Amino acid sequence: PGGGASLRLCSTRVAQEDINKPVIDRIIRVDHAGEFGANRIYAGQMAVLGRSSVGPIIQQMWNQEKDHLKKFNELMVAYRVRPTVLLPFWNVAGFVLGAGSALLGKKGAMACTVAVEESISEHYNNQIRTLIEEDPEKYKELLQVF
Repeated sequence: PGGGASLRLCSTRVAQEDINKPVIDRIIRVDHAGEFGANRIYAGQMAVLGRSSVGPIIQQMWNQEKDHLKKFNELMVAYRVRPTVLLPFWNVAGFVLGAGSALLGKKGAMACTVAVEESISEHYNNQIRTLIEEDPEKYKELLQVF
């Protein structure tokens, strides 16, 4: 999910016997929570900086995160994964983190964004390694998403 790559919709359920269900459940649940949290961070930043000169940049990044969250919502259905019970916490904490970083100004908001995106990239790289070690062909669709 970057550089304007399109995300393929996942409309069918995945055969559960062909996957390592505990690993896939954990990966999708954590990634969904992360994308949800990222959306809330951008919502908080937009609440503070939306009408400033950096507002359009934040909105553009937020639009990308909305696409990512949509894809993970689809994956949760396809792989029959329940969301984390911490979603209400992420809802509030993400917004507060976004708004709080934005109150520090443009540099504070961008520093928060960079730190979160770097952490997410490292996280996805670890997941990619796990799925490749397991069976790259079996997890081809997920590997393309990451």
